[in-house]
Amino acid sequence: MDFKDNVVILTGASTGIGEAMAHQLAGQGAWLALAARSAQKLEAVAAECRARGGRTLVVPTDVTDEAECRELVERTVAEFGRVDTLINNAGLSMWMKLEDVADLGSLEYIMRVNFFGSMYCTYYALPHLKRSRGRIVAVASVAARTGIPTRTGYAASKHALVGFMESLRIEVEDDGVSVTIAFPDFVGSGMHTRSLGADGQPLGHNPLQVDKIMTSDECARLILAGVAARQRQIVMSNRARFGQWLKLIAPGRVDGIAKKAIEKGR
Repeated sequence: MDFKDNVVILTGASTGIGEAMAHQLAGQGAWLALAARSAQKLEAVAAECRARGGRTLVVPTDVTDEAECRELVERTVAEFGRVDTLINNAGLSMWMKLEDVADLGSLEYIMRVNFFGSMYCTYYALPHLKRSRGRIVAVASVAARTGIPTRTGYAASKHALVGFMESLRIEVEDDGVSVTIAFPDFVGSGMHTRSLGADGQPLGHNPLQVDKIMTSDECARLILAGVAARQRQIVMSNRARFGQWLKLIAPGRVDGIAKKAIEKGR
């Protein structure tokens, strides 16, 4: 990979896939601007990154706040002089049927985190990425390619993110900026513990069979390899690869696969 001295803004860097990417990037000598809401968790990740050889800047950021996203980019440029790679990783999931939702504001919040947060960061980083002929990364989901029961708001936010990024790719290709979209399947990242339940509060437990799904470290490795190669998309499971083709000819079969995956928790 080629992240030596590469200035990387990474959102959602305090846990899960983001934390794993931060560690791996630091091991390759990247210069990291680490963003998430928890300053305490970010400092712990930053300490490990420095131990692995990376330079770090901690910027506590709520990606639903446009001003904080702008400040994230400005502080990165002030510290490192440029932006080479933006990894939009911050995300929030859900585990509830639409009819069980107690407050529709929770679905709006999921959209603000998963879509608007990435849009804000991308908008403010874009002039710098055009100067560096850099890379934009969006961590989407297999839920961005098909419907998933109990994921209505989450799937909607990820579909929106993919549509935005695929359109942006066309706009910036002549500027030498690449756009890579990652489509993780279920990952044992802790994200599902933080998923919102019907009451709009974090579940507090993981309903998935963690021992049967991909680890955060493996997911991070696949994402970074694809980003280094400037791939258009990174599809990480055989089920997802098969499903994207099956959906073209037998979409009902794909619905069945999605339903079974949720029921089995893997």
